[in-house]
Amino acid sequence: MAYMPKRTKHRKVMRGKVKGYAQRGNRVSFGDYGLQALDPGWIDGRQLEAARVAANRATGGTAKIWIRIFPDKPVTAKPAETRMGKGKGDLDHWVAVVRPGTVLFELGNCSEDDARLAFKRIAHKMPIKVRMIRRLPSH
Repeated sequence: MAYMPKRTKHRKVMRGKVKGYAQRGNRVSFGDYGLQALDPGWIDGRQLEAARVAANRATGGTAKIWIRIFPDKPVTAKPAETRMGKGKGDLDHWVAVVRPGTVLFELGNCSEDDARLAFKRIAHKMPIKVRMIRRLPSH
């Protein structure tokens, strides 16, 4: 089932622009390895679920997976072959707004090779370019 919020303040929102780099959520906090976004964009709730399933299968279900983003922005769509006007379309799906530098997924309790394979599988599901990063050693 696709991710979506339980409730929201507003039913429909404007599209907005994805500007700048991630100021927070841009380093590995929970696991040992992370998948970092290199491009700005929207990631759909269905894409997140597909990526989670792919990571689980790639690691054999042994790794701990953290999903660091959540689709909380509603996207509307008008039906096909509809004339212009008549207001904004109905809610179609939910997206997470991602800036470059945002850590999308984290993996723990697995080897680097397993993490690399899992992130490679996830990268195929993502609509943006991503890279694997390591946790910074704590001082």
